[in-house]
Amino acid sequence: MSDRQALLTADEDRNGYARDSMKPGFSSGFKRWYADNSREPIRDETLRDGLVRNGAVKTRPGVPTTSPKGRFALESAFAALFDPTSSGVELEEKIAVWQKSHSSPGALARVEIIRRGRVASKVKILVTLPSGEARIMEAGLSSVITKNVVEEFARRFLRQPAVIWISESGNKVVHRDDALAQRIGLAISPAKMLPDVILADVGAGELYLVFVEIVATSGEVTESRRQALLEIATEGGYDANHVRFVTAFMDRDSDVFRRSIPRLTWGSFAWFASEPDHLISLNGATMGAVNSLSDKMKK
Repeated sequence: MSDRQALLTADEDRNGYARDSMKPGFSSGFKRWYADNSREPIRDETLRDGLVRNGAVKTRPGVPTTSPKGRFALESAFAALFDPTSSGVELEEKIAVWQKSHSSPGALARVEIIRRGRVASKVKILVTLPSGEARIMEAGLSSVITKNVVEEFARRFLRQPAVIWISESGNKVVHRDDALAQRIGLAISPAKMLPDVILADVGAGELYLVFVEIVATSGEVTESRRQALLEIATEGGYDANHVRFVTAFMDRDSDVFRRSIPRLTWGSFAWFASEPDHLISLNGATMGAVNSLSDKMKK
């Protein structure tokens, strides 16, 4: 399959492609999506670990693994969702019924979180801080992720969370946040380094600062960014051992996260709004939900 082939939607073109693609040595002549030797990721990640596990695809009985014949086929209930006579509300209802009967509660929750994020990105975003204060942010995925960081991440991973700083795309420096940051010794210069979110855990005995970078397209915590953020804290008199760094994404299955992985610095964490109970530690270990960021992140 290729981009140009995918644009050929007439029945004659599609049926011809289906017939020809089963012939040995077939090539459409266009730049293909996958090379000949890329069958393992498709079979293992997409089919076996994804579609088969969720009941969308089945393994055809009687077809050996070494056979050149197709071993996988769509389950009839899933295939029915591609009925061209269904559309709009009717199709959405059919999809919802299939999801409910074939997906785990966790998978359904993840889909709903991502869906709500896409819907919410079209309107103003209301963010409720741990103090009860409400902020209205501009529409966009960055604001959606920020809302989840403040309302979900902070509650799950900090004993007694407080918001020190929130940067917005349309208003990079909020006056009241800047005033609070300065009062506690954090001199933030927009010209040098502008954090997205700064949280504090005031219930861990000693105050812990948590710098969170919001990634809708780019801006993850790289080593250079970590050093620049750490400098803000240490120049304010904070112990480096009481400073944490988190990169927040919408979903770990996104292309944005895949592109960011090689650049995420050691000694930091990754968190996903679609799976709020889990945290990835880049200290060589992956851990699930924890009670306190300050406990689990001590060096």
